[in-house]
Amino acid sequence: MNSGVQVSSPLVIAAFKSALLHQLLIALLIFAVLGAAWVTIRALAPSRAGDAAPGPAEAEPLWRQVLRIGFGSLWVFDGILQAQPKMAIGLPSQVIEPIAATSPGWVQHLVNWAGTTWSYHPMQAGAAAVWIQLGIGIWLLAAASGPLSRLAGVTSVGWGLVVWVFGESFGGIFAPGVTWLFGAPGAVLIYCVAGALIALPERAGPRVGRMVLAGLGVFLVGMAVLQAWPGRGFWQGLSGRRPGTLASMTASMARTPQPRVLSEWVSAFTAFDEAHGLAVNLCAVVLLAGIGGIFLTGRPRLIGPAVAVFTVLCLADWVLVEDFGFFGGLGTDPNSMIPFALLAIAGYLALSPGTCPAAAAPATRWRDRLDLASLRNLGFGPVASLGAVGLIILGAAPMAAAQANRNADPILAQAIAGSTVPVNFPATSFRLTDAHGRIVTLAGLRGKVVLLTFLGPACPADCQLIAKEFRATAQLLAAEPVVLVAIAAGPARVADAQAFDRRERLSGVPDWLYLVGGLPELRRLWTAYGLSPQAQPAGPALAQDDVAWVIDRSGQVREELNISPGPGTAASESSFAVLLAGAARPFLQP
Repeated sequence: MNSGVQVSSPLVIAAFKSALLHQLLIALLIFAVLGAAWVTIRALAPSRAGDAAPGPAEAEPLWRQVLRIGFGSLWVFDGILQAQPKMAIGLPSQVIEPIAATSPGWVQHLVNWAGTTWSYHPMQAGAAAVWIQLGIGIWLLAAASGPLSRLAGVTSVGWGLVVWVFGESFGGIFAPGVTWLFGAPGAVLIYCVAGALIALPERAGPRVGRMVLAGLGVFLVGMAVLQAWPGRGFWQGLSGRRPGTLASMTASMARTPQPRVLSEWVSAFTAFDEAHGLAVNLCAVVLLAGIGGIFLTGRPRLIGPAVAVFTVLCLADWVLVEDFGFFGGLGTDPNSMIPFALLAIAGYLALSPGTCPAAAAPATRWRDRLDLASLRNLGFGPVASLGAVGLIILGAAPMAAAQANRNADPILAQAIAGSTVPVNFPATSFRLTDAHGRIVTLAGLRGKVVLLTFLGPACPADCQLIAKEFRATAQLLAAEPVVLVAIAAGPARVADAQAFDRRERLSGVPDWLYLVGGLPELRRLWTAYGLSPQAQPAGPALAQDDVAWVIDRSGQVREELNISPGPGTAASESSFAVLLAGAARPFLQP
């Protein structure tokens, strides 16, 4: 899942911002075209006597408005958070991977499998998340009722499940120490529940309220039991001078980059929990069990005050434990407490008949009014909804294309080792020996593009990584007139070349030449390519050998690449292979 690139890489951040800017222009164009079409139709379409703008088929209940506007705003906010500069590289390695690390192996395997696409194509994946979430949020806000509104709820459920499984590792419910205080069962699962409720017919009322509150009641009682379970570290503030589970969590949150006043609040709560851990946990258990029990009664007179207390509890936990959830440059959402509060408020409103107005007179069905004269009365909401769908497609299409591409973005290699440097000078000739004892000269390779590098005969860690990158490059350039050449970066014999040749043949690259020769000839080549020998116990070796050159078919050196492999992750290896292959392709034609 790790791409091997620093989250603050200026090159990647600049590329991510550029991708977002270009897609923003497309997004603005989508809305501009739809807006122009809407204005044109309203101006030019014929009007009919008595023609009036159609009203909604049903009046939207207040509980549904709370869910639609509340979670629509949250999706928009989440989309904005996804546009943070460090998100492209940092999300898989510093957010998703640590969350999955405490889950069972099968969860980690599933999350790592899904994270491969992100780590291979961080710009496309990062931008896709921005536009998909902005699109869902705008769609929910714009479509107040009708099929478009219900479809927005279904879309919210679909994308929310993807994020919950692969981005939140099932909300950590399979990890030890699961607790409501830290956000279980994951914020996005609450988004999914809200989306499913929005997808219901607008006429649904008290039944929805009872269902929502009963579900919340069962969940909160279950969380109270987990919170009270002995041995999970919540009853003690300090144990042997070591902070308990809650104090340890809040102490780590206080260290998140954020305004100082917020950090001081969290630190103060940490100190209070360390001193009064038993009382803090007892309060949490009693409140969760009590509120959950009241929700299960279904009595509005009791539930109203319980919802108010639950909302205050959610806000307190959001500030003092979850620390708002979105600071530090890699926060993806404001965590679970605001969604929980919205869900409880909506459930209570649905339970009250006065907040579920009776349905209005049915309007003409869509398929019966899709003529030009009727389209002039089309409101802004459906038009904005279509624009939001365009945003979702704008994000989903590049993500789907990235999923189909098994090769990593070359920008990862450029961020690790720098961009290629165009050059143009005659390649230094050589006369060396390959693994079969045959003489190989540069002149004998004319007519082929040569990818040249220097590798030590002992092949230390960096050398092995570079060898992997060259193997992957050979696979990308299969059947092309390209030859891979590695010149010994230290004293080497034909036996060393034979060992290298056997290893590469086993790796599926039979035509890679590892060339050895006398020390004077090697010194001449090292000097010609700007590599400086240094003394080693076994003889001279190179101070730097992480460089490759592209020699065209006529024997001219055309590109110089720093191929220092960095941490050598799967994503970076693939990225270097794409970079090397891309550097060679312009010179393949005669």
